[in-house]
Amino acid sequence: MNPMLADVLQVLRLERLELNLFRGESRDPGHRRVFGGQVLGQAVAAAYATVEARAVHSLHAYFLRAGDPDHHIVYEVDRSRDGTSFTSRRVVAIQHGEQIFHMSASFQVGEEAVDRQGSMPDVPAPETLPDMASAIADMKARAPDRPRPFMDHQRPFEFRPVVLPDPSAGLITEPHMKLWFRALDRLPDDDILHRCLLAYASDYYLLGTAGMDERLAVGRRELQMASIDHAMWFHRPVRVDEWLLYVLDSPSASSARGFARGSIFSADGRLVASTAQEGLVRRRKKPDAAPPSGE
Repeated sequence: MNPMLADVLQVLRLERLELNLFRGESRDPGHRRVFGGQVLGQAVAAAYATVEARAVHSLHAYFLRAGDPDHHIVYEVDRSRDGTSFTSRRVVAIQHGEQIFHMSASFQVGEEAVDRQGSMPDVPAPETLPDMASAIADMKARAPDRPRPFMDHQRPFEFRPVVLPDPSAGLITEPHMKLWFRALDRLPDDDILHRCLLAYASDYYLLGTAGMDERLAVGRRELQMASIDHAMWFHRPVRVDEWLLYVLDSPSASSARGFARGSIFSADGRLVASTAQEGLVRRRKKPDAAPPSGE
């Protein structure tokens, strides 16, 4: 298996300390704080460890403090309710004696009912598109003196943008993007694992979309950016080792907060999940040498 993907699977394997208490490893993605998707994935894994025969269908989370990548994170699960059809859990992530994150999640027994959804946009197949590194290099070549909203990092997922903003065209008024993504290698047939990994991957590019107009205006290092919250709804079973289309837009920005929402489709057009996030997008008084997190 690809080493980066294998490492993410290791990160999602939590150590059970007590009945409702778990500990997870941390990783530094390159900006000296834990990637929000890691905490989301681990929190979902912790909640799943206290639930039987039910699938997560929604989560609502808040990022309270930056996570320290040099230390483990402890997850405390509150078994809020076990009903006939639904199960509710609340997970608190703790580091250095302080809460850094909390999440409420709901699980449901499988049911047969009405099945409808919105249509997937008509986009080119992922095999016909360049990877993210090539797309960003093309942006740089077209407008070498303009800031670029995204940077390419090594990740356990492959990303192929349908189109990136044209930095030579000036500022945009309604940020949006579409990109295909999938895990770098084949994964086990484990629905829980795929949902945890989808939560992990869903944090990519939400904040980047919310702050895209500001990034095109002044660049990353002049902005203070951080995820504030994250919501997600799992509509249908999913495999993250097969191509998924992430459709993102940001309809609002105000009071130094940018809002973004996303729809995730399988290659055959099924809407498998929806996401939403609000993040801090603020111009720094003095440029910071460290790049902000949140693609």
